[in-house]
Amino acid sequence: MTRDHGPSIKDDETYQALRDDGASKEKAARIANARANDDMHPSKKGGEAAAYEDWTKDELYDRAKEIGIDGRSDMTKAELIRALRRH
Repeated sequence: MTRDHGPSIKDDETYQALRDDGASKEKAARIANARANDDMHPSKKGGEAAAYEDWTKDELYDRAKEIGIDGRSDMTKAELIRALRRH
């Protein structure tokens, strides 16, 4: 049985499942409350940036350099994409 986490948590079951999976209290509360709100869609894809596959290798390299991925100069386009997604 899911316990009551108080009035600030709108979906106690989701909150508890997220906490059990290791989410912080703040993150679990944000997601649980968003899922409880019919006007929000937390499972939908976020930003409007183009998929990495649509970027040039130079653009991927520049992004990898910006965030400090080691070994980027020896990476292929596919390797850069994998490294960026892991980061």
